[in-house]
Amino acid sequence: MKLVLFDCDGTLVDSAGVIHRCMARTFAEAGLAELQEADTRSIIGLSLDHAIARLLKCEIDEGVQRLAQRYKDHFIMMRDEPDFAEPVFPGIPQLIADLGRRDDIIIGMVTGKSRRGVRRVLETHGLGKHFFVVRTADDCPSKPHPAMVLEACAETGFDPAEALVVGDAIYDMEMARAAGATAVGVSWGYHTPEALHASGADHVLDAPADLLTLLGRSELLDA
Repeated sequence: MKLVLFDCDGTLVDSAGVIHRCMARTFAEAGLAELQEADTRSIIGLSLDHAIARLLKCEIDEGVQRLAQRYKDHFIMMRDEPDFAEPVFPGIPQLIADLGRRDDIIIGMVTGKSRRGVRRVLETHGLGKHFFVVRTADDCPSKPHPAMVLEACAETGFDPAEALVVGDAIYDMEMARAAGATAVGVSWGYHTPEALHASGADHVLDAPADLLTLLGRSELLDA
């Protein structure tokens, strides 16, 4: 059996647009320099306080914590706007459904998103029934710390060597490597395949269905 742990933003759902809009509003309200979308994409995957500190090139302090809270406030308000959208990437619903039918696969999530945000994504797209274990920014230290993976493995009874971490960011790959899991990058997210390989990806997928092919390899199943 294998434990497949998915990242959320940039892997399951395309949320870069709403994350950038929310971060831009937060920074503008605080009188900070205007953000470019490339800046925001670079920190997607980190827990919120770590992401903001990296954008500001500073340590996490009270100012960063205040900005993180204002980001959360803005995000809650944005959810009621008519153009709010976190669509799933093409092929993801079918992939999750296919994996959910298999007896040799347990599905989980390891994400820098909040539990509230994860719950909304899973409910909106009808995916919740497939995810056996979830770890979020509310539960564990920020990626690339391995705690999310290690706790998910402990809860489900898997050795980390039996787990795959599937994500679009270098932080996912670094987290997987630190935990002793297989690092599987995806090319449809926010970091390039070259960056994923450089950060330790064992594999990089070009389409969601490629994960099924990877899981069918005898050397992976026997590992």
